Amino acid sequence: MRDCDRPQKKICIVSSCGGHLTEVRAFMPVYRRYPHFYVLNDRVLLPNDMKGKTYFIRHSERDWQVLLNLWEAWRLLRRERPRLILSTGAGPIVPFAMVGKVLGIPTIFIETIARVSAPSLAGKIMYRLADHFFYQWGPLKKYFPKGMCAGTLL
Repeated sequence: MRDCDRPQKKICIVSSCGGHLTEVRAFMPVYRRYPHFYVLNDRVLLPNDMKGKTYFIRHSERDWQVLLNLWEAWRLLRRERPRLILSTGAGPIVPFAMVGKVLGIPTIFIETIARVSAPSLAGKIMYRLADHFFYQWGPLKKYFPKGMCAGTLL
């Protein structure tokens, strides 16, 4: 089967706003050729390429609203039917990865470049949930022995 005959892999990009969003967008050269959409946990001014393909979910801070995030993840993943979930963090990836597991959607998690010597909370959780886990700094190997050190990706 030729590449042009294969169904396109739609990618769900889950991020919190700020640095995580900046970081995951740095990977755009890798995912831009595939259909993709974004899920953010806060309303922000969007660049033109994100307009019309960004969903906003509730911002939960390790509170009961994570249950709402689970429902939102279920609803969005069932509607969009991506074939992959990608994230560099933070909190919103956890409910999406959990629902992704149930729906058979693999998750790629890249521990944020800001974590040089100690893991983030999202990283600790996603290490157990993600199908593919990457970290960017060598000192994190002791926390993520089964992960892959990709070196700095930015």
